[in-house]
Amino acid sequence: MSIADSRKPRGRPPTGIGKAIGLRLYPELDASLDAWIADQPDPKPSRPEAIREALAEHLKAKGYLK
Repeated sequence: MSIADSRKPRGRPPTGIGKAIGLRLYPELDASLDAWIADQPDPKPSRPEAIREALAEHLKAKGYLK
């Protein structure tokens, strides 16, 4: 008979929404993103939120997202 492992899993719990992607930013994009975030009103968006917003705005402008 074995004792069940009752430790909690590590890390953030999965949300079941979205797809995780890895992303590297060129230094000029990184600095520009940080400058844009700094110009936003409080509460300031997180870096992932800022990237999602910029991507959504771009896709809407190009007609790929309503």
